[in-house]
Amino acid sequence: MDTGALPPVWRGSQRLRPHRPVALAASLRDAISLRDRLSSPRGRCPQCRHTWRVRPPWEGKAGGFSKEFEAFALLLLREMAVERAAQTLGETAPRLWRLLHKHVDAAYAEADFSNVCCVGVDEMSVRKGHKYISVFADLIKKRILFAAEDRDAGVFPRFIAALEAHNRHRHALTEVSLDWSPAYLKGVRETCRNATVVHDKYHVITNLILATEQVRRREQKQRPELKDSRWLLRQNPENLRGEQTAELAVLTQSNLASVKAYQMRLAFQDAYRLPSAGAARRRLEAWCCWVRLGRKKFGTLFEAMERFAESVKRHWDGILAHWRHGLTNAFLEGLNSVFSAVKRRARGFRSFEYLRTMLYLVAGKLRLPVL
Repeated sequence: MDTGALPPVWRGSQRLRPHRPVALAASLRDAISLRDRLSSPRGRCPQCRHTWRVRPPWEGKAGGFSKEFEAFALLLLREMAVERAAQTLGETAPRLWRLLHKHVDAAYAEADFSNVCCVGVDEMSVRKGHKYISVFADLIKKRILFAAEDRDAGVFPRFIAALEAHNRHRHALTEVSLDWSPAYLKGVRETCRNATVVHDKYHVITNLILATEQVRRREQKQRPELKDSRWLLRQNPENLRGEQTAELAVLTQSNLASVKAYQMRLAFQDAYRLPSAGAARRRLEAWCCWVRLGRKKFGTLFEAMERFAESVKRHWDGILAHWRHGLTNAFLEGLNSVFSAVKRRARGFRSFEYLRTMLYLVAGKLRLPVL
């Protein structure tokens, strides 16, 4: 063995079994199922008696695979389930998971969050039984920054620890977009004192739609003409078909609490088209007065709308911040379909670590090996 070509730690080592075979998966120019047998030199340090093995320059991070094979495997794992990729590559799923963890963990450790200023946080359902995870995203660069189990205020200190480990201070965050979750609001107040809370438009409108649906359900018990009108009153007028438009026209001629709640929802949505926070404030103040009049007219049928109006007043500053900062969680909401696919790819593994690794792989925009 030519010790002059070896690193300093190798020089003076005893040579052991020079023809120790190590299996490396072949590169793309060979058949994927083919394996090369590499004779890797081994040696032993005379001082500490530790056995060393020369790593060839084309060996990947996971060990036992070439760099080209690992890059191709990562390409497949972005698009298909691990079990399917294992069948395609002629490997076992546990070996591919080890490869995936190795690369994603290394790439995530090198990720740079120094320019992060606008963060969105949202919960995502993992499985039945109220099992959720919290996902934090960079709303400017459209990438996932951090994922943690649970959806309480305790996820924010963990996110801040990850943020500061990647070159960004907690008080450098300027905006945090979220829903009305008291736990998330508490987490922002305790950890990000300089960040402005922006209540996501999607969640505000979703809560309003749920309130109008509660009004319809209560009134339907007294007014049979509301039967089968659930989806009719949930859609926007521009999305209705011809026969649905005619049905809605007939329905709006009746003096129903459900119809009034539907009209209030459309008016609230129109407020988001206003150009300034001042105009939006005046419109929403008038809207809350309109809800109070509806409560006096329709009584208990309008309780859900009244509760929503009270929630709007409690979160007034966060709602109006939408017009000042223009932030939404649209990126996170769009990830729901991606997240469903990720859950299918991590199927069969109950550990949260597998799910988080897949999320970082698919939406973390990490610097991973490419072909």
